[in-house]
Amino acid sequence: MSARTAPTPDPVGGTAAGLRVPSWAAPKVAGHRDAVARGLLVAFGAASVLDLGALLAGWHPGHVLAKPLLMPLLVGYVLTRRGPWLLVAALAFGWGGDLALLFDADPAFLVGMGSFALGHVCYLVLFGRARAHPLLGAAYALALVTTVSLLWSDLPAELRIPVAGYSLLLTAMAFRSGVLGPVAGIGGALFLLSDTLIATGVAEWPQLPRPDFWIMLTYLAAQYLLAAGGLRPGVRTLRP
Repeated sequence: MSARTAPTPDPVGGTAAGLRVPSWAAPKVAGHRDAVARGLLVAFGAASVLDLGALLAGWHPGHVLAKPLLMPLLVGYVLTRRGPWLLVAALAFGWGGDLALLFDADPAFLVGMGSFALGHVCYLVLFGRARAHPLLGAAYALALVTTVSLLWSDLPAELRIPVAGYSLLLTAMAFRSGVLGPVAGIGGALFLLSDTLIATGVAEWPQLPRPDFWIMLTYLAAQYLLAAGGLRPGVRTLRP
């Protein structure tokens, strides 16, 4: 057998310099990594179906069981695909927000909003300085001003400033997400929609039947699409 070594192929794009295996073993390592990634993605899909089904059925224990599994499984998928550290951090902060919102109390809501806000900061840094379309920015700005203006008087007084500040950060993330491509751009828009549904519930506006189902459906789609956009070739990958 040849004693030469080769960099481990990186499913995201390029090679992972520094991890050296025999050249004959490199395809096996890559194949194993791909299999693990597929398994984690399937597990994320199964946990999502369980969570959404529990919300539709009004089975709260199922939601409590499934929700804490969602972001760790997606993080595992991103790690296996050698995604960017900032993407991992954004999803991890999303997990923190998920856990906090399992508790029905104002302090938990603020903690959850803060955790999600840190995740949006990670996303914004990940998106870098690439230019986005100014007309899209104007549309998002109009949506922000309109939504906050309409919600303002119906929000609890102690939540108005935090919700307005969070909405500004969220809208910026949604606008900038498109620099990673249309998939991530749709993810950012869905994240904005999901959190707007939460805000209308806090303001006690009329809700769709099973509002938690629609919130989680749009949220899960948003996080997955943002992760998919962050795994595109050309986005900075994890160091091995």
